Amino acid sequence: MKSNFKIIAMDLDGTLTQHKSPLEPECRKVLEKLSEKYKLVMVCAGSCERVYNQLESFPVDILGCYGMEFSKVVDGEFKLVEKNVVEINKKMVSVYGELIRKEFGFTEYVGDSVEFHSSGLITFPILGTKALLEDKLKYDPDRKKRKMYFPRVCEIFEGYNVFIGGTSSFDIAPKPYNKLYALDKYLKLYNYERKDVVFFGDDYGAGGNDNDVFESDIKFIKIDDYRKFPEIAGKLLLL
Repeated sequence: MKSNFKIIAMDLDGTLTQHKSPLEPECRKVLEKLSEKYKLVMVCAGSCERVYNQLESFPVDILGCYGMEFSKVVDGEFKLVEKNVVEINKKMVSVYGELIRKEFGFTEYVGDSVEFHSSGLITFPILGTKALLEDKLKYDPDRKKRKMYFPRVCEIFEGYNVFIGGTSSFDIAPKPYNKLYALDKYLKLYNYERKDVVFFGDDYGAGGNDNDVFESDIKFIKIDDYRKFPEIAGKLLLL
């Protein structure tokens, strides 16, 4: 890795932690050290507040909901700086959701069939909104099932950005929102360029929500096991 990076951008789930789990202690330690040398920013699918709580109040800029939200920590307090809300045709989206369930046999689920977030982001949880975490973790660990369904889900949700999200769901974001869009907007705000950034993520490849960044000219470091993040990211401390 080169030595002139100014910003470290990161995914959270699968990169720094297990899905929706607290920040790993060793990851927190290396982030604290990295923050002394670099500007840190989380680029995530979840809302800024949810990510901030999952990070257990670690002071970092957060781009949430694929760039629909932006938060900072000001004087030790979480502050939501920006929130863009996109109106969604919930009735039509629910019809799309039922079409997917019938076509692929996703007829058994717990809770709601589709989750609508206040920003306009949509989650299609295959197991339902109230499925147990242990069931979600074992449903599709290698993502092969969802990769098989991914092209068809994209067809049905034409006009949206579709991602293989979490452990057993699809994230559906109104265009143009994705992680690359979010990061580019952040760089422009603070007068940085893409060459100033290194991005750490685990979700690259077709359908991955880090894939837009992976396929761009931004330096991308693959994290295939979040437990190895401290070792891999720690190398930046030596540059």
